[in-house]
Amino acid sequence: MAPMSVVVPVFNSEAILPVLVTRIEPVLRTSAHHFELILVNDGSSDGSWRVICDLAARHDWIHGVNLMRNYGQHNALLCGIRLARYDSLVTIDDDLQHPPEEIPKLFELLEQGYDVVYGTPVRENHGLLRNAASRLTKLALQSAMGVDVARNVSAFRLMRTGLRDGFADYRGPFVSIDTLLTWATTRFAAVPVRSDRRFSGNSNYTLRKLLRHALNMMTGFSTVPLQLASWIGFAFTLVGFGILSYVVGRFFIQGGSVPGFPFLASTIALFSGAQLFSLGIIGEYLARMHFRVMDKPPYVVRSSSVHGTEVGVPAKQDCATPRGVKT
Repeated sequence: MAPMSVVVPVFNSEAILPVLVTRIEPVLRTSAHHFELILVNDGSSDGSWRVICDLAARHDWIHGVNLMRNYGQHNALLCGIRLARYDSLVTIDDDLQHPPEEIPKLFELLEQGYDVVYGTPVRENHGLLRNAASRLTKLALQSAMGVDVARNVSAFRLMRTGLRDGFADYRGPFVSIDTLLTWATTRFAAVPVRSDRRFSGNSNYTLRKLLRHALNMMTGFSTVPLQLASWIGFAFTLVGFGILSYVVGRFFIQGGSVPGFPFLASTIALFSGAQLFSLGIIGEYLARMHFRVMDKPPYVVRSSSVHGTEVGVPAKQDCATPRGVKT
């Protein structure tokens, strides 16, 4: 029964948080002697921060962190992970689609020597397009992580907190927790867990956000798109050589050139499209280099709540350096 930290990114979930705490408390009390729950408010527009402060006032094991604005799920998770105090750390969504009662299943694998264990839903409770986007995101994640378990990645994770030392100096607006974990370990595992429907409201991960997250992972943590651009250039070089051979061969065999403007226009359009596609990929990489040079932080903390007391944090101070929450 090792000490345990639980990190939950919160976004517009004021109605769900009390139920989440009610369900997660007995699990923590039976699984760990010492535990904490870190609720990171990721710029919610409802009363989520007020609810977090109320929960922190009633439970001394709950700590709240209020970010300046909405930075995204993985950025909020990074903040919570850097604040965690105990050796084992669980990340879980705030919508109760991942049942807290399934946490002990993850510990069984962690005790076998793995560093990160994912709780993979047996069945996804999403629509057709959302499931397709999730699969595309996992394919992008697999290219960034370079491990087969990427296909089973979910927001329900159990990890050794010490892994954060592998990305302690990471700064940048584009964050992928799963990719950052590969900087510290290759010991990943996954276990099937039950998946419930969202307790209240609608999912905040839209199709557009999933596709954007996949693009960020592929261009921010992988060189696969650049390799793809190289292969496209090589392929179209072969196509161009084939067209040249056809034109020259026709001239010597039939004694005339290839007639018609459509052939020429189609060839130019084909090669121009390949060039623009490759330039677009290079542009995405340059944009990320630009943001890295700007040293834009992944998040900034507005205030924190400990024992119900809200502690302000200067606006210019961010959580790039791991910092414990005083109790």
